[in-house]
Amino acid sequence: MATDFFNIDSALSEEERAVRDSVRRFVDESVMPIIGDAYVQGKFPKQLIPRMAELGLLGANLPEEYGCAGLNNVAYGLIMQELERGDSGIRSFASVQGALVMYPIYAFGSEEQKRHWLPKMASGEIIGCFGLTEPDYGSNPSGMITMAREQKDGSWVINGAKMWITNGSQAKVAVVWAKTNGDADQRSIRGFIVPTDAKGFTAKDQKGKLSLRASDTSELVLDDVHVPGDAILPKSGGLKSPLMCLTQARYGISWGALGAAIGCYEEALSYAKTRVMFGRPIGGFQLQQARLADMLTEIVKGQLVSLHLGRLKDAGTFTPQQVSLAKRNNVNMATNIAREARRMLGGNGILAEYASMRHMANLESVYTYEGTHDIHTLILGQAVTGLNAFE
Repeated sequence: MATDFFNIDSALSEEERAVRDSVRRFVDESVMPIIGDAYVQGKFPKQLIPRMAELGLLGANLPEEYGCAGLNNVAYGLIMQELERGDSGIRSFASVQGALVMYPIYAFGSEEQKRHWLPKMASGEIIGCFGLTEPDYGSNPSGMITMAREQKDGSWVINGAKMWITNGSQAKVAVVWAKTNGDADQRSIRGFIVPTDAKGFTAKDQKGKLSLRASDTSELVLDDVHVPGDAILPKSGGLKSPLMCLTQARYGISWGALGAAIGCYEEALSYAKTRVMFGRPIGGFQLQQARLADMLTEIVKGQLVSLHLGRLKDAGTFTPQQVSLAKRNNVNMATNIAREARRMLGGNGILAEYASMRHMANLESVYTYEGTHDIHTLILGQAVTGLNAFE
């Protein structure tokens, strides 16, 4: 592979390479031929879901006893890398299903909840969404106004709205985060498993997107939605719980952004070697070689960051701040590479048959979601100074 300049393959196990290669084949054979049209049409290609489930890509790093693949975190990262090499929307689908819906059920749910939901979600029978972000509270989730009030019979009534929800309109279940009235009127953020066919629950797709067009993005409205007492995730409590879910997703994004960068770089490199201008391939000109050298260098640095982070995660020694660094660096790097690749393609770069401009637009969303670039900057600033600059 043109991007494995530091022989990253040698640092991977046989299983990790096999997982990556199988997903790469899936992306090349099933995603690449259709994703340009799906993006232009603004539709998520749902026909891909059964094959993704068959390959074990949904909740891939969760235990086998719940119907999941039980892979390590490096293999999971490589899955995210290859899916986003196809399109950020495809990776987002798998990332939300696994890291933001299946993970909180696994981490905070009861044994009954885990055994009921996780196998069905791993098989793709049930699609889920994650309801945290609100129309007025994105980077400040602690300000959420969605409320869950416990009833005398132990059931709950939830009211509120959630915004920018991936998979929202196709989900059969939503993990919704809401404030509750706890002991001594102390408010606590708890997670709830909410069937989307519940009375008072509606999902409406966001129209007019110029990014992540091959992804379902929705607004959720909960108007006196009743759920039983066992809908609550019993081990959830406080803002820490949804932030733990975001850490899982951000880890996968650090790998996914690498995939987008790799896709753009490989497209630009191939184009530079075949596009003839002034009597020779444009790759023979110094300006284009400098661009390619810069792209490759940044990709290698990102690969080493994510690989080492994955090893730390598998060892149980990683920190959320390390994940912030990886997400921040790799997404910013990929965004810059997508822009440079698009420019190298000249006029052809604006066509949907080429990937770079699609990646460029998608990455503007990835730059913003799961913690904006600036939020991760402040997380790192606090980590190194010990001073909180959020307020």
